[in-house]
Amino acid sequence: MNLTASTVAELVTARWGDHRPGLRCEDRTLTHHQVAAGAAARAALLRDLLPPAAEPHLGLLLDNTPEFPLWLGAAALAGAAVAGINPTRRGAELARDILHTECRVLITERAHLPLIEGLDLPGVRLLVTDTAEYAELLTPYAGARPDPCRAAPGDRLLLYFTSGSTGAPKAALCSQGRLAAAGRSLADRFALAPDDVHYVCMPMFHGNAVIADWAPALVTGATVALRRRFSASGFLPDVRRYGATYFTYVGRAIQYVLATEPRPDDRDTSLRLGFGTEAGAVAAAAFERRFGVRLVEGYGSSEGGAAITWSPGTPSGAVGRAAPGLVVLDRGTGKECAPAVFDGAGRLLNGDEAIGELVNRGPSLFEGYWRNPGAEAERVRDGGYWTGDLFCRDTDGYLYFAGRTDDRLRVDGENLAAAMIENILARYEGAEAVCVYAVPDPVTGDQVMATIAGSFDPESFAAFLAAQPDLGTKMAPRFVRVVRRMPVTATNKIHRASLRQQGVRCPDPVWRRGPGGAYRLLSRTDGDVEGGQDE
Repeated sequence: MNLTASTVAELVTARWGDHRPGLRCEDRTLTHHQVAAGAAARAALLRDLLPPAAEPHLGLLLDNTPEFPLWLGAAALAGAAVAGINPTRRGAELARDILHTECRVLITERAHLPLIEGLDLPGVRLLVTDTAEYAELLTPYAGARPDPCRAAPGDRLLLYFTSGSTGAPKAALCSQGRLAAAGRSLADRFALAPDDVHYVCMPMFHGNAVIADWAPALVTGATVALRRRFSASGFLPDVRRYGATYFTYVGRAIQYVLATEPRPDDRDTSLRLGFGTEAGAVAAAAFERRFGVRLVEGYGSSEGGAAITWSPGTPSGAVGRAAPGLVVLDRGTGKECAPAVFDGAGRLLNGDEAIGELVNRGPSLFEGYWRNPGAEAERVRDGGYWTGDLFCRDTDGYLYFAGRTDDRLRVDGENLAAAMIENILARYEGAEAVCVYAVPDPVTGDQVMATIAGSFDPESFAAFLAAQPDLGTKMAPRFVRVVRRMPVTATNKIHRASLRQQGVRCPDPVWRRGPGGAYRLLSRTDGDVEGGQDE
């Protein structure tokens, strides 16, 4: 493990002369030395390609191929910054991402060329990695050696777009020093070592795969195994093929793996640890029972402004204990919210007073957004970093996630937390994934709507709700939409905005809760969507 490197460029250079396997993807294997040499060659090419007066930015419109980490290393050596370009964006939105981050070079592959065909990208040099022209372009630089002297800890390295559900994505900044420190911190926390194999199945254009998976491997000298795109059915075969020991995840990835057909040899793997967010306690426990692999759920804002670490003794449903400086504030008054009070069944009794926005008043790693002072001002104000996420905090200092600030529900005058309702509904046997959100109440406030992916039986679901001791009287979904597969973003996070926008009038079956808690199918011509939450 490299304990002294303060930049990613130094970490890349440290692998020169290391002939152990460093990067694997499908049938291709590169040694650490070959990875360092490849990064050095690309860095030399990049220095010749970038206009002298331009921002040293390049865009990567790539799947998880070896070219992605090679260009990350190249950017670090060249003192440049990488913008990960989301291939699920289209047309003007895709062009906006490339031009907003002022990418002077765009590196892509033939499979993605149709995405940029016809786009107006003035001043952008295009490199297509799986072509003879690209190979010829690199040939003169084959003898380059990595040199970290061009890099400093404060140099910009990543401009990664946050996966916001509304508005244009914001490009969060991450420096070489911050990325190196994050890799070192995770390597220490999970006792990661040079003989580990990091399975990178989340998209590398997103911060999770780079910060939580690639960076700690770079610190320790572990092998990186790439999956071009996430595949639930390919997860276990890949783990066995590469001998993977560690992986990261976001969004619904864990639920998709759990939805695959169980096999008697599910536990017969080298995998020992997964680290990520949004799997939920139910799915994490199911994953460990089935595969014998512990999942560590964490919380960290994409921008690095706040983090919560789970520790032994953390109560069920809590994310972890609040570190010094982390507080839950009322957005309107700016005052600290009252401690959360739970009854014996785990029901939150004072949501109105306890739920607020998580704010970090202590030291923050937030380094800003690229050319977006308005978004920065929204995050950093009144002496703190405002995460945009709702939490409550109990009297022992443990924090409970309640959703995004736009996920708050107010039903019959009572504030509810979407995330807490989701945790309960996730126990339903037929649910592979759950999303809870507000739909307008015709009188005032909201009604609770849930989308469930998987199998749904109205009678068993009503009986399930009645049996949940921690389901508050206002929490039962008034409407339940049943889908075969949950709509997700490119990072496997549920696309809440589209579900909320479609509401009750959607193409899928919707069930309505009626008197006595029974559910009946809502017809397409049914106008009866009014009334309070409980009848």
